Amino acid sequence: MAITKTEFSLALNQVATERGISPDDVIQSMEAAILAAYKKEHADIFVEETTVQVDRNTGETKIILNEKDITPPGFGRIAAQTARQVILQKIREAEKKTVISHYKEQIGTLIKGRIIRYDGLNAFVDIGKSEGVLPKDEQIKNEKYTVNEAFTFYLKEISEDKFGHSHIVLSRSNPQFIAELFKREVPEIASKTVEIKKIVRDPGERAKIAVFTSQGGVDPVGACVGQRGVRVQVVTEELGGLEKIDIIQWNSDPKIFLTSALSPAKIISVEIDEKIRKARVTVDEKQAPLAIGKSGINVNLASRLAEYDIDIVQTAPEPTEVKTDTTQNNLDETPPQT
Repeated sequence: MAITKTEFSLALNQVATERGISPDDVIQSMEAAILAAYKKEHADIFVEETTVQVDRNTGETKIILNEKDITPPGFGRIAAQTARQVILQKIREAEKKTVISHYKEQIGTLIKGRIIRYDGLNAFVDIGKSEGVLPKDEQIKNEKYTVNEAFTFYLKEISEDKFGHSHIVLSRSNPQFIAELFKREVPEIASKTVEIKKIVRDPGERAKIAVFTSQGGVDPVGACVGQRGVRVQVVTEELGGLEKIDIIQWNSDPKIFLTSALSPAKIISVEIDEKIRKARVTVDEKQAPLAIGKSGINVNLASRLAEYDIDIVQTAPEPTEVKTDTTQNNLDETPPQT
């Protein structure tokens, strides 16, 4: 004899299949919620040994105590409402888990989004299937986040608060944001022909990126800059157009690397102390402002990039010797009379 499944059973299994929810898990959650509702309605007579049974074929609900059905008259309506709420909650939880799982796979990549609100501290972003948050410390300073404005973001992480709620954390200040932008624009980086060794930045002001290749005939700096600077310009525009990017060729020789890291300043000499990771860099006094940079930004970024404390030492240019041309004077002299 064929068994015909009821409407409740069909609905339960359909929801479970579509939303990725276990039918048994739903039934157990329903029983727990219905028991809580019964306890609330009948607190004066409630006994801890009381249990709930939900028939997974019909949805019929019974309150059981010592194997006896003690379901109060009219409690079926409350049970049905509670069951409906549980199923809806399970659906929401399943959908949220699916969405979070989707974005977990994208951690460390670029994602486009639209600002939906800004509370003066955090920016909240529509990223398609969910909402991301751009915290204050992940923003580029002086950048404005206007509602409906679109940006590219770096998906930094998915964090969980003390209530168990997941938050998709976005960033525009993370150094890896620049790495991913270059990876998108520079085929040599995407193919790993050119390697990004390190990136340091003062978001919104300046960044330094050290690049390297082991393949002969490839210019890693030129590849990142692009013809007429088009590649680096695209990256700069994605950062708001104000952040200057210095692209430096990485070198295992710390003196050579430090000299490059302090560009655009011209360096006279570099003395290093490997033990204490300190470098003494001598520059012409006219080059000192370039080496140090506005508010010390150039030397600070170079120090972080090379991982050396840098002391800039200025030297005055040697005075130029002025030679007097006496040829004309000699010609003008009147020969002595004899």
